[in-house]
Amino acid sequence: MKLSVVIPVYNSEKTIRPLVERLRNTLAEITFEIVLVNDGSRDGSEKMGRQLAEAYPNVRFISLRRNYGEFNAVMCGLNWADGDYCVMIDDDFQNPPEEILKLIQEAESGDFDVVYTYYAKKQHSVGRNLGSQFVNWLTSYLLNKPKDLYLSSFKLIRKEVVQEIIKYQGPYPYIDGLIFRMTRNIGTVQVTHLKREEGISNYTWQKLISLFLNILFCYSSLPIRLFMPIGLGLFGLGFCLLFFLTVQWFMGPDPKGWQVVTATFIFIGGIQCTLLSVLGEYIGKSFMAQSGQPQYVIKYNSEEAT
Repeated sequence: MKLSVVIPVYNSEKTIRPLVERLRNTLAEITFEIVLVNDGSRDGSEKMGRQLAEAYPNVRFISLRRNYGEFNAVMCGLNWADGDYCVMIDDDFQNPPEEILKLIQEAESGDFDVVYTYYAKKQHSVGRNLGSQFVNWLTSYLLNKPKDLYLSSFKLIRKEVVQEIIKYQGPYPYIDGLIFRMTRNIGTVQVTHLKREEGISNYTWQKLISLFLNILFCYSSLPIRLFMPIGLGLFGLGFCLLFFLTVQWFMGPDPKGWQVVTATFIFIGGIQCTLLSVLGEYIGKSFMAQSGQPQYVIKYNSEEAT
């Protein structure tokens, strides 16, 4: 059994070497590789990653041209990983590397395709915890995810599932959404969650909103399905208003012209704005996916450089 550990790296020059060293000690009895993907870091992470790839034969380092986001960086790592299992772990030590062994044991004992982790106590900020709860609530309805399943970034995926995930070539990957497209054979295991050792979290509300829109318009048909009830509701309301104005015209007093015109413009404008905004999101996403925009552009690959 070979294990691939995929680590998206962003501004982690102080933690990436200790993390690699600790992984090497923890996984010493396992055949494994470490795939580091530098997601456009602005510090010395690229230099550190190159040094680690040169020092250790089982460390592969890939550097992206700019910051594409965590999911894109993970997708890049999955494309280069060749282990029987792939584990994604953050670069901030909030998930101790020793906990990887629990994921492997759970996957093999239950023959699971994917193993998610969950925490007895999360050490994130209040804002990030609220954001995570919102995303989990959203995915429960849009992706038909079990409500009690926490979608952590620290997880294990079997090779066969990884091979299906990387078939997605669009610029808006959402790993959990791709997982739920192909499997429900999912296990969970409780792990320790520690406070961040260095730096500050890259989590922002802007990223949460971007993720929300990504899930909503790229991994769910719910918005387009809302067309029917909205259309029928507005049609019924319009019909009732026209019927009321017609009766009033016969029985008096006559409805005022500005009332009819104003109501008509409000309802027609509302329909147009609602439908155009949703259609615009779909057309925009489809256009970007078909325009050839890549998930990532590799600046440096340690394997090709040797």
